[in-house]
Formats: sequence, structure tokens, C-alpha cells
Amino acid sequence: MDRVDNAVKPKSGATGFDLNRVRDDFPVLCQRPHGRRLAFLDSAASAQKPRSVIDAVLHCYEAEYANVHRGVYWLSERATEAFDGAREKVRSFVNAPKASEIVFVRGATEGINLVASSYGGTFLDAGDEVIVS
Repeated sequence: MDRVDNAVKPKSGATGFDLNRVRDDFPVLCQRPHGRRLAFLDSAASAQKPRSVIDAVLHCYEAEYANVHRGVYWLSERATEAFDGAREKVRSFVNAPKASEIVFVRGATEGINLVASSYGGTFLDAGDEVIVS
């Protein structure tokens, strides 16, 4: 399932960033509460999903949902291939040397806690300062 969001597809003759094309990728932003365009400002807690993500999740539930790396049956093998394929795409996108260096987490809080408990416990001492921006 390879779908490119409108936001990353160059529009013929386009020279700038088109916010409306980005908004069009997010179905939730098409709503008009109180007759006004929706502005969602709580992405740190629950980021809205573009159509391509919604479609991919739906496809997973309909066609590939099974245990990853733990089954020896056809559906599990498909799920594992999709999972490993996603890891490889991310590896390539961020130019990581190995796919095994890519770690998927459920959200920002889990990711920050993972880094803090692994990296922090090894490389930081009492009194060290961490700057997060």
C-alpha cells in the first residue's frame, strides 16, 4: 500500500507550501464546528492522522492483522513482512545504517521515557542538565 500524501506531492507548477492541500489530507480538519474551519492544537497529546494513515490502518485490520515475529502461519508472515517493510522504509528515510536501529513506540511519552531510562541512566549523572526543545 504505497500512497503519497498531497502534502508531499509536488503540484504541477507549484512554487510554495499549500496549507489547504495539507489540510485536505486530514479528514478531521474538513469539519466546520460553529461554521468555522477546525484548528486542532493538541497534537502533542493525540496527533490527527492523514488519510494515508487511516487507509493503512484500515487495510491492516482488514487484511494483515496478526502477531508480528511470533507466528508461523500465513497471516502472521504477512504482518511481519509489512512491519519489517515499514521499518526498512523509516531506516532509509532517516539514513540509519541498520533497520534494527529503528525503534517503534506508541507515542512521544513512551519514546521520551525509553530514551531517559536507557541513555539517561548510562550517560547522565546527578546535576547534569538536559535541554529539550
